[in-house]
Amino acid sequence: MSTATSTVRTFLLPDLGEGLTEAELVRWLVTVGEQIVVDQPVAEVETAKSVVEVPSPFAGTVATLHGDAGAVIEVGTPLISVDEGSVAGAGSSAPAEPGSGDAASGDASSGDASSGDASRGAAPGTAPAGAERALSYREEERAGATPPAEVTPDTAGGDAAESSAGGSGNVLIGYGTSGTATRGRTRRPRGAVAPATAPASAPAVQSAPVSAPSAPAAAPAVASGGRRVPAVISPIVRRLARDLGVALDAVTGTGPDGLILRRDVEAAASSPASADASSFGFVAGTGEHRMPEALAGAETRAGVSIAGELDRRTGLTVTARTTMRGVRKVTAEAMTRSRREIPEATVWVDVDATRLLTLRARLKAADPAGAPGLLALIGRFTTAALMRYPELNARVEGDDIVTVDGVNLGFAAQTDRGLVVPSVPNAHRLTARELDAELTTLTARARDGKCTPAELRRGTFTLNNYGVFGVDGSAAIINHPEVGILGVGRIIEKPWVVKGKLRVRRVTQLTLSFDHRVCDGGTASAFLGFVARAIEDPATAITEL
Repeated sequence: MSTATSTVRTFLLPDLGEGLTEAELVRWLVTVGEQIVVDQPVAEVETAKSVVEVPSPFAGTVATLHGDAGAVIEVGTPLISVDEGSVAGAGSSAPAEPGSGDAASGDASSGDASSGDASRGAAPGTAPAGAERALSYREEERAGATPPAEVTPDTAGGDAAESSAGGSGNVLIGYGTSGTATRGRTRRPRGAVAPATAPASAPAVQSAPVSAPSAPAAAPAVASGGRRVPAVISPIVRRLARDLGVALDAVTGTGPDGLILRRDVEAAASSPASADASSFGFVAGTGEHRMPEALAGAETRAGVSIAGELDRRTGLTVTARTTMRGVRKVTAEAMTRSRREIPEATVWVDVDATRLLTLRARLKAADPAGAPGLLALIGRFTTAALMRYPELNARVEGDDIVTVDGVNLGFAAQTDRGLVVPSVPNAHRLTARELDAELTTLTARARDGKCTPAELRRGTFTLNNYGVFGVDGSAAIINHPEVGILGVGRIIEKPWVVKGKLRVRRVTQLTLSFDHRVCDGGTASAFLGFVARAIEDPATAITEL
């Protein structure tokens, strides 16, 4: 007998291929009740220095939007639920879509799976095992977490295991999971005692018909020594727990299947159980502070602590605790890696930029709309210098120094989301006007968060105009894996000796930070001197470029 049910499919936030475990939801592109089609963009999320539109792999009516704008969504957690409408029930001969996890419908020829067919091995009142398997995500990262329902030939029919082979469905175009959902699964060792409690299905992720009953909650995983194994996916959560001194096996997770989230660790760290609430003072032998009971339970929201919490290290009141994420987090990781791996050195020189400013004024008077800016002019000098000194237009890979034919000139752009470094491809082939146009376009894209990963990663050398912030110089951190960065300070009037006489000139400072593995100070100084001479005598330099 055939029945019609409404199927709700939930799309999990996929791995966007940028090494992040979470993304910030910028805005929704659809609303609840709206009809959508496959691959229609449904949300904008901010990842590694760019905003990405996430398309839906399902078509139908938007049922649920999981999260509000500004929320941080972890990879593998629900993003959007779509009602695909009425579909054939268990008795229908229509095959299930690969990866849908609609195991409740059973084999097309086997009848209703919920009727107790012994050949299927499905017990009444349990969620379809295929659905749990198809919608699981990054199971190899569930370090010690309570495993989802295992579906193997030992515990269910072979057809049920095969029903999930199409993958999870949470695939972003160009990214996502493979079609083999069984990878990363491990069977129960021979001789092991089966758990008394039936494994639970993921309560927050529904791919099976909504009418299917859910299984009871799973019991926490227990290690061989009787100690509960913490259910943690994110390495960020593990590090946070380590930094806050929280024992994960004592934390009760509030996520799906008891998954421990960041907020659970923060709550545990600020709870009375994490510190002696009877008094405040130093804990003997640790150098830490006890927190009063009234302040031990400070609430947290979106990674920022509510005022009133006491810092256990200093005893002072915490005004804010903001978790680094998005652009700030990626920038911090990149800068840390640069400092850790690159033995950098810095050279600098003061430059008379009076003639450059005069030339720029003449060009602007002749062509107000098309005159190149100062950054484009200096960028043109920089690319010419890199072609003469290719050692600084390289990168280090292991024991090899890799040089390339051509310059992709990166430039530091300050945006509302933080510092990003887009790059102009083949900048050595462009005139100053063409380079200025590319810089203008990329700056606008960077400020809108629309730069692609390729635009942010393809640079071979970086130009940093920190003079716009009113500073004279800075030992800038090299943008890994590049080997050099040229900084330009503010242009100010200074006394300057010209042909033996003191004059007031417009002076700036150039600072070059370079990887000492690829060249010595002589090469770096020669590069810097070339750019400095071009700035001091731009008319001659332009004719020779």
